[in-house]
Amino acid sequence: MTQTSESVTWLTQDAYDQLKAELEYLSGPARTEIAAKIAAAREEGDLRENGGYHAAKEEQGKQELRVRQLTQLLESAKVGEAPESDGTAAPGTVITVAFDGDESDTMTFLLASREYASSDIDTYSPQSPLGKGVSGKAIGDDATYELPNGKTATVKILDVKPYNG
Repeated sequence: MTQTSESVTWLTQDAYDQLKAELEYLSGPARTEIAAKIAAAREEGDLRENGGYHAAKEEQGKQELRVRQLTQLLESAKVGEAPESDGTAAPGTVITVAFDGDESDTMTFLLASREYASSDIDTYSPQSPLGKGVSGKAIGDDATYELPNGKTATVKILDVKPYNG
């Protein structure tokens, strides 16, 4: 199966193992726990006014959504190091940008899925407005993206390098 680089999520072995363990927990023991909560709440009587039942069902829905997300992520994940960067912004690269043409107002961030998020470096998803704006751009290029208020912003790509964290 051939996949484009946009659909591949590069994960370190540690990140893959951590996500796999979370999936196994949510698919096994956590499902049993939530089923027990729902059964106990059902025994309390009238389900229309049973806050515990509704909270447990909502928790179950969120848990099942996370199971689906993890399953899809792990199916498309590549374990190991991302390919070397050719100076083009892509998932798995650390990008430094300057705002509004002011090279003293800069920001450096990792373009990656939220599973890579850490306290060491800000992480932006390739699907975020900024992520979409910088993806495919090279050092020296300008990238325009839409802000939440509907206005647009432009950044200049100052540096792109592979993430080694």
